[in-house]
Amino acid sequence: MAKFDANSTLKRLRNRYRLVVMNEDTYEEVVKFKLNRLSVYIALSTLFVLLVGLTVSLIVFTPLKYYLPGVGYGNAKQIKEYRVLKMRTDSIEQALEYKQKYFNDLQKVLEGKVPRLDTNKLDLPKVENSDE
Repeated sequence: MAKFDANSTLKRLRNRYRLVVMNEDTYEEVVKFKLNRLSVYIALSTLFVLLVGLTVSLIVFTPLKYYLPGVGYGNAKQIKEYRVLKMRTDSIEQALEYKQKYFNDLQKVLEGKVPRLDTNKLDLPKVENSDE
């Protein structure tokens, strides 16, 4: 395994490079940059931090947070109130369904549309006990 030498790593970061953008047809230099690895690393890191900061600030300070699942419902108190209201709404809907069914059945009874139940006695054969 090769030894890690901090001096050589630092020297490699500081080596100077030239980036040249040329026109392919005329071989004319359009843009020329003098760079080293350290400056490229710092520039890309700064760009990354700025983009992350911009994204976080957009989500936190604008209404975009309401479109993210699990984040946009508000604080814990509002979440608890939401659950309580949802349970109350469900129970009210169920009670309304029961009352509607009751009124429908009552209306059938008052109009005489109650189906007659078959209450004839069935002749079933006697079961013999084989225990005797």
